[in-house]
Amino acid sequence: MSSDVVVSVSSLGKCYHMYDDPRKRLLQMLYRGRRKFYKEFWALRDISFEIKRGETVGIVGKNGSGKSTLLQLICGTLSPTAGTVETRGRIGALLELGSGFNPEFTGRENIYLNAALLGLSRAEIDSCFDKIVAFADIGDFLDQPVKMYSSGMVVRLAFAVQAQVSPDILIVDEALAVGDAKFQAKCFARLKDLKDQGTSILLVTHSSEQIVSHCSRAILLDEGRMIQVGDPRQIVNRYLDLLFGKERVVDLPDLATDRPARGALGQTESGQLSWAEDRFASRPLYNPHEYRWGDGKARILDFTLEADGDSFPGVIQTGQRIEIRLAVQFLAEIQSPIFGVTVKTKEGMTVYGANSESLDAEVFRELGSASSVVQMRATLSCSLAPGDYFISVGVATCAGGEIVPHDRRFDAIHIQVAPQRRFFGISDLGLQMDVEEVRS
Repeated sequence: MSSDVVVSVSSLGKCYHMYDDPRKRLLQMLYRGRRKFYKEFWALRDISFEIKRGETVGIVGKNGSGKSTLLQLICGTLSPTAGTVETRGRIGALLELGSGFNPEFTGRENIYLNAALLGLSRAEIDSCFDKIVAFADIGDFLDQPVKMYSSGMVVRLAFAVQAQVSPDILIVDEALAVGDAKFQAKCFARLKDLKDQGTSILLVTHSSEQIVSHCSRAILLDEGRMIQVGDPRQIVNRYLDLLFGKERVVDLPDLATDRPARGALGQTESGQLSWAEDRFASRPLYNPHEYRWGDGKARILDFTLEADGDSFPGVIQTGQRIEIRLAVQFLAEIQSPIFGVTVKTKEGMTVYGANSESLDAEVFRELGSASSVVQMRATLSCSLAPGDYFISVGVATCAGGEIVPHDRRFDAIHIQVAPQRRFFGISDLGLQMDVEEVRS
């Protein structure tokens, strides 16, 4: 393991023995492995990756994909069935609420107990005690037994201990989902400080926004296997595919091949939609690195984009009105299709998203006849700060409470908002200022 690597996982696997009834467990003990009375369940299989000093790595996956098992193996609270885990430095972990806390001890006593388990001396704990108390912000409950705490208070105290003792590796498993918005903001500010100091952070969360905002890399797990590791935005898109795309029955075209050159189909610069051909990829503003999936029962054939009447503008001014038109073909009978539009920053943060259901647009529920083609129009105000943004569009249905995607084109349209000096931040909220009265 090289000097800049703090976690090295090689061919890691974890297998559990599952018994149909308790008697078979007893028989397994009596036969001492000469016969097998159990079924093998591999929670993890053949996992390999490295984490460098100062990296923040997100781990995503559906429930039961093996995320928590992986973290426990890295922490050493579980032993691997196969492969190895090597770590360098002090590990701080938030795996379960209140893990390591004695419910009969007070918050003060648990601070000293937890910090001692992390390897700190009494003098070191004394030196950072006030910072821990200030960060946890639990008031008079500090000297009350932990069994009286709410779950939010427990995780605040646990995070305060782990974060303030500056571990070399900090592992957080969905713990921040318990805190309120104010506490979460404080936690992520502290995580940034730790990262700047060289702490490596493993973050498990179902929040795609947290992954793209705070992680330098991400790992996608599914059914105990590592599907992909790399850029957080790409991993999040693949995760959403696994989460919502399992109804796929028709492969959509491979947009990386056989793509017509821009303008090759004729009149692609105009605002005229194609009703018969898939011209989407030939349009200006198209992002060739879009992520597309669905079951193919509907296809988004084409799009146009105008800003105050200007078709496919090179830049858009803050305050302009954007109009997007989509040509959508239905290849099968679909009941009450849902059309959606999402705007994200280049880092993957969602700025705005809505769909025909959230807007209660009843006219869309009447669409979906097989072999029909419809034109969908969406208008929105560009109240964005200068920079690059990506627009995602999609068609789906909701069946039995489950979303079924038919054609989703993530990050398909790339727009640029021109520089200006009127405001700073993410969005123009239209601040106006004046003076009502002056007295001398």
